[in-house]
Amino acid sequence: MADVIRPTDDDARELARGLMTGARFAALGVLLEGGQPLVTRVAFGLDPGGHPVSLISDLAQHTQALRQHPACSLMVGEPGSKGDALTHPRLSLLAEAAFVPRENPDHETLAAAYLAHQPKAKLYLQFADFSFVRFTVTAAHLNGGFGKAFRLAAADLLPGD
Repeated sequence: MADVIRPTDDDARELARGLMTGARFAALGVLLEGGQPLVTRVAFGLDPGGHPVSLISDLAQHTQALRQHPACSLMVGEPGSKGDALTHPRLSLLAEAAFVPRENPDHETLAAAYLAHQPKAKLYLQFADFSFVRFTVTAAHLNGGFGKAFRLAAADLLPGD
């Protein structure tokens, strides 16, 4: 069987960046204690450098899982309202999670960028149990629709590359 993965090109990079920029939510995959997988929906945004971020509660099961095992995955790209959901583009990000403490000098800049994309999150920023998590992407898989599969490097997803 021939390799179904296409060579990464500028169109694939642009589509992947567009999926990230337009995403308000993502499916987050984590490993629970004992190795069981868990997928949940989280709010999604980008920091000023174009790296994925979310604002999550310490009370959430996925937060505890990320603190134990920072390796995770995120998927962005929602199916359209018509047609086969599998023909719509989606981007899977392989990443390492790192929490950003409130006392971190980047916190205010990160909060401003996040709130520009997720204005209703302002309420959650007031709660002590909520904190930002930044995802360092290590690789990505883009499914641009039927027969349009690509592997992307982390640098392919950053603006200006």
